[in-house]
Amino acid sequence: MLQLERVNDAQEALRQVLGGHQAQVWTALPGIIESFNAGAVTCVVQPSIKAQVRASDGSMQWVALPLLLDCPVVFPRGGGCTLTFPIAQDDECLVVFASRCIDAWYSAGGVQVQSEFRMHDLSDGFALPGPFSQATKIGSISTNSVQLRSNDATTYIDLNPTSQKVKIVAPGGFEVDAPTNLFTGAVTIRGLLTWLAGMAGSTASGVAATITGVINFFGSLTSNSKSIDSTHTHTAQGATAITTPPD
Repeated sequence: MLQLERVNDAQEALRQVLGGHQAQVWTALPGIIESFNAGAVTCVVQPSIKAQVRASDGSMQWVALPLLLDCPVVFPRGGGCTLTFPIAQDDECLVVFASRCIDAWYSAGGVQVQSEFRMHDLSDGFALPGPFSQATKIGSISTNSVQLRSNDATTYIDLNPTSQKVKIVAPGGFEVDAPTNLFTGAVTIRGLLTWLAGMAGSTASGVAATITGVINFFGSLTSNSKSIDSTHTHTAQGATAITTPPD
């Protein structure tokens, strides 16, 4: 039976035809990551919105959409730098579907012809990690600074544009790996460096810092407000002696 004969209304029939066509156009869907391929930078995603289909008896049923395979993962990047995340199973994401087939571009990059003429298809999704449902949302979000943080907020890097400070909170420790060449790969700190706790041990245990290796100081060196550099003097038997460092 023709749709027009079924509803006896030309406009309603047209609306149903357009609605059926629109139902085949995929734009974006929330999804749940099933697995992540770090080597290929792709993931398998289960769409988290079910589709309604008509069963053989004419009834309507809600069914899960098929897994979306080999979805390229979108990490923020540019200028030779990329911000990556350790994507894990059950992470939520947003899958955005390209309006045309991405197969040739995905395989070779650059500007390519279309391998197929499909449009808005479930096969052409890009996975953007990040959105939260209310069931998985995080808390303690800073409203005045930028943070790169763990979901539980116990570990983070905080950049505050108002105070112009960068704060690092790392209960497990903080490491800096740099080349050992003093002149080409040194770690340089400009400004006042203040230790509030020890690098090894603690002030309570009597060890505020432990340094292994050769240390070169250029400039004055003080301890408890007293000079201990090359200008340091000793008083012995009523006379003042100047300590000269060895060559």
